[in-house]
Amino acid sequence: MAVKKVPTREYHPAIVTRSTEPGRKKTPDIPSIKLPKNKSNLELEVNNRIVKLTNLDKLFWPKLGITKRDLIQYYINIAPALLPHLRDRAMVMKRYPNGAGEAFFFMKRAPSPRPKWIEICAIEHSSGNVIDFPMIQDLESLIWVINLGCIDLNQWYARCDDVDRPDYLHFDLDPVPGAGFEKVIEAALFLKMGLDALKIPSYPKTTGSKGIHIYIPIKYGPTQKEVWTFAKQFSHAVAGEAPDLLTAIYQVSKRPKGRVLVDYNQNAWGRTLASVYSVRPKDLPTVSTPVKWSELERGVDMENFRIDNVPSRVRRMGDLFKPLIEKKGRFRLEAYL
Repeated sequence: MAVKKVPTREYHPAIVTRSTEPGRKKTPDIPSIKLPKNKSNLELEVNNRIVKLTNLDKLFWPKLGITKRDLIQYYINIAPALLPHLRDRAMVMKRYPNGAGEAFFFMKRAPSPRPKWIEICAIEHSSGNVIDFPMIQDLESLIWVINLGCIDLNQWYARCDDVDRPDYLHFDLDPVPGAGFEKVIEAALFLKMGLDALKIPSYPKTTGSKGIHIYIPIKYGPTQKEVWTFAKQFSHAVAGEAPDLLTAIYQVSKRPKGRVLVDYNQNAWGRTLASVYSVRPKDLPTVSTPVKWSELERGVDMENFRIDNVPSRVRRMGDLFKPLIEKKGRFRLEAYL
């Protein structure tokens, strides 16, 4: 008789509950849908499933006249590029029931009642507590989550088949008071030089807020703790090379002003960042958008990436973050562990 492994700080068993509808494709089609303007509540049929939508006329950005309907429509439009980055990952919900700028709350457990086709990633923590996270597997589950009032999406870095071994590591570049976005761009380009010297591929995206995320696709193997350790060591090393530009000091009171924080701590187990193509709850509905390094060299403006123009940009340029989900081109991090 097999002995059940108990969860520890380094090992967390996870059980995936799949939808068992007969005849359904593993990766269903992503239909093109236009939400009606004359209904605030409706039952939307997507891939032979019904998604109940509510309060579509509610203003999520009142000063701009942008509604919950507009937010859901954006996610429908961006879904072909977005969904591959979310599938098979636990999702932490950050709900804004009254829109951007209003109170929000985090929700890890999938709410009940819920559609029977919402797939679950049940993760057992070291405390023995089991959390049933929802997974966004298709367009209908994406629409269901956004209808709950989620503006941005926060998925886990590891897939549910092994929640302790992530697919990528990242650096969150965040301006300390006194530093502007131009300095964040300078910091990103400096990190790229350091990563290039180690022959590590890297892909930037705007955060949609104040900073830049730099992602590195890695081959399956290292644990989340090992990824965090490398990120910490690299962050302190690169900050030491440019102390007037960067800091890796995590304690807020000790950070020097006017620098850019190289935040490695978001690589810790169980933490999340706003996903690629997430809308951010700011004054403008800005989007966390992949950019080319050449675009950063020329200079970009965070406010140039919004829900009204990012889908057309992706149709024109493709998904610049596709290397993060491809099998080829991934870096073997073990060389530096």
